[in-house]
Amino acid sequence: MDNKVRIFDTTLRDGEQSPGASMNVEEKIIVAKQLAKLGVDVIEAGFAYSSPGDFDSVKRIAHEVEGPIICSLARAKPEDVDAAGKALEGAPKTRIHTFISTSDIHLKHQFRLTRQEALKRAVEMVERARGYVADVEFSAMDASRTEPAYLYEMLEAVINAGATTLNIPDTVGYALPDSFGALIRGIRENVKNIDKAVISVHCHNDLGLAVANSLAAIVNGARQIECTINGIGERAGNASLEEIVMILKTRKDLLGLETSIVSEQIFPSSRLVSSITGIMVQPNKAIVGDNAFAHESGIHQDGLLKDKSTYEIMRPESIGISRSTLVLGKHSGRHAFKERLKELGYDITGESLDKAFERFKIVADKKKEVFDEDIEAIVQDEVLRIEVPDRYKLIRLNVQSGTDTPPIAEVEMEVNGTVVKDTGKGDGPVDAAYNTIAKMTNTKSKLLKYIVNAITGGTDAQGEVSVRVQEGEQIVLGQGSHTDIIIASAKAYINALNRLEYKKKDRKENLVL
Repeated sequence: MDNKVRIFDTTLRDGEQSPGASMNVEEKIIVAKQLAKLGVDVIEAGFAYSSPGDFDSVKRIAHEVEGPIICSLARAKPEDVDAAGKALEGAPKTRIHTFISTSDIHLKHQFRLTRQEALKRAVEMVERARGYVADVEFSAMDASRTEPAYLYEMLEAVINAGATTLNIPDTVGYALPDSFGALIRGIRENVKNIDKAVISVHCHNDLGLAVANSLAAIVNGARQIECTINGIGERAGNASLEEIVMILKTRKDLLGLETSIVSEQIFPSSRLVSSITGIMVQPNKAIVGDNAFAHESGIHQDGLLKDKSTYEIMRPESIGISRSTLVLGKHSGRHAFKERLKELGYDITGESLDKAFERFKIVADKKKEVFDEDIEAIVQDEVLRIEVPDRYKLIRLNVQSGTDTPPIAEVEMEVNGTVVKDTGKGDGPVDAAYNTIAKMTNTKSKLLKYIVNAITGGTDAQGEVSVRVQEGEQIVLGQGSHTDIIIASAKAYINALNRLEYKKKDRKENLVL
């Protein structure tokens, strides 16, 4: 049997059915061109009959995107098939994908058809589609809840009518891997003319089994998987393309199957679809989540630094990520901390390393993630004993703000030994204070992050503010604390500006301590 698994991407059709994920024509073309770079075999570009926009999307993608077969979905209705045929007309590589339900649940309650009426319509629409294209796919919707003998009869009939691909959907995500694999095996064994068609599967993720069911299907003879980027789609989504592809690539030793996917394009494709649809990828998502190649555990970090194969079963470079990330936090160990110090230009050993690591653990207990600027501040404070000169000092701050009062900040500062005063406005009291301080210091920096933590409990708690500020390539951390959170914010911002001025004047070189 052929060991090539065809990847049918339906991000632009089923994926777009995710709430809020609709795309306009230009966005669809951008995604389609990326899917072509990714190397998918088939792009389901849309549902031509459903809207003028979808018709235009299918037509333009079919003519403008080179490489994959371009497919349009069509219900088993003449007007749908005709719309798909017209949208695809004249394009080089095309397919019409027509479908009708085969389960008694759907036929009785949704379609109001008998089994024989549904079979007759399916055959007629496959024949009609063959009048437009040579490549016709037929889907038996809700196949996983269909009586097997009727399903076999339907599939044999549509193959005789000209269908070249048979799609077996788990439309409502009801199947379990063993039973779904058995269904595919039953089709291979009982549909007499099955050798004339490719078996495809389209699994939904309602029970979190879309990928597992798809794998069970290909183990039992399916050779096309319908999936989407990031697993987006109707309800809980579809089988995730990146998971399917990387399972086949990583476990080729066991499965012996391959795809035409350029795996290095997986991560760029994921990010593109996420940015266009606005559907963010969960951090712990397999393959493309932010944490997929991030390691915080000290044991894991130590093993990874010694040999990547200890805790990574695939290389981040293989999906288009430059390298793994060692996230420094409270679970990190000395090895990872020392390694990050080296990357920052500090070769610290002995007692100096002990002091820095001890302070790092204290900081890590307070923060979810310790940034490079935190580490540099630790080294400067604990090891190098560098005191950053206060070019800017806060003398007085008065802010007016309320439901009916535009936020106004009056700031008095010492700038290079000279006392200056100014007033400024903002969207809120902190913004007003920061705008005024920025004007007084003539800073060109940009505020990257603003974080507030309560050091003590109660309504009179002392607040600690941390800010990250960038100017050019320089990024610094600033901190300030006070019972008045506005004053704490101003102190943190001024602290960051002082550190920025210090770094601009004194760019550190590699230090051996």
